[in-house]
Amino acid sequence: MNISSIVVQCRQEHFDTLKESLEASELCDYHFGDASVGKHIITIEGKDVEEEIEKLVAIQGMPHVIAADMMQTYQEEQLDEEVKQMLASSDVPDMLNDDTLRPQDIVYNGDLKKRF
Repeated sequence: MNISSIVVQCRQEHFDTLKESLEASELCDYHFGDASVGKHIITIEGKDVEEEIEKLVAIQGMPHVIAADMMQTYQEEQLDEEVKQMLASSDVPDMLNDDTLRPQDIVYNGDLKKRF
């Protein structure tokens, strides 16, 4: 099962018409909208990525849709596989088992500004 959130953009004057179309379609679940900016927040579900893409393309083709873009996606199979790999792995970084290491001595390199 895959679930993705989508932001759908339309012109303000078509907000209500598109909202009704999205709610009436069996393509998505409608969650929120802001008429002042013409944005709708929906989610779609599918058994796989292909089914989700089919639904996204259908939404993109609806009347009054300017843009419909995926914002976040959850893929159950991928998450399950990652959890299996994590549980099967016995690799724990040495620093996590080092009782002498002080947290303030750990250098964080996740910030690109400090890296380059």
